[in-house]
Amino acid sequence: MLVIGLTGGIGSGKSTVSNIFTEFGVPIIDADIVARQVVQPGTNCLQQIAQHFGNTILLENGDLDRKALRKIIFNDENEKKWLEALMHPVIRQEIKHQLGSQSADYCILSSPLLIETHQQELTHRILVVDVDEKTQIDRTSNRDSVPREHVKAIQASQLSRKERLSYANDLIDNSVSLQETHAQVERLHQKYLSLSAEYDSTKQR
Repeated sequence: MLVIGLTGGIGSGKSTVSNIFTEFGVPIIDADIVARQVVQPGTNCLQQIAQHFGNTILLENGDLDRKALRKIIFNDENEKKWLEALMHPVIRQEIKHQLGSQSADYCILSSPLLIETHQQELTHRILVVDVDEKTQIDRTSNRDSVPREHVKAIQASQLSRKERLSYANDLIDNSVSLQETHAQVERLHQKYLSLSAEYDSTKQR
């Protein structure tokens, strides 16, 4: 099955694009959702996180206190690296499992850190959702009510716009209207259906 890696910087509109693909019946595997699934109560990941950071990292119902964890790793690079070393292999394995269970013509792997975490190795093409840096900051600070400096720090932890675009096989300009974005996704959907047919026929030879 053809796998399309969907990525973009913070505030680029990845979720909007994913939702449009969903309208066309395309299954979406969202790395952010997978990252939440692998730290649900009772999972080995959550147990190791609680042992490392202490039970104060847990909410009263046993769920991970994401806000508290974000604060820790935002201020401590070593703790961030520890968490990534634990989480990224587990997330990758779960993504591979979910990809293996799909039976559609093609599917989308949506991940903000697709390239940074080498998840593009699980895909056949990379689709980048692109907007300029100022739009990223404006959208995110308005949407999430977070300081612009915090958004800039997240930007700094991701690939630069130029680097990300250098990996793109396909591109969506999301600085336009929703209607125009929808039209771009529809064109790519038809393209991916054709590519999927070619991919399947090649594998059957």
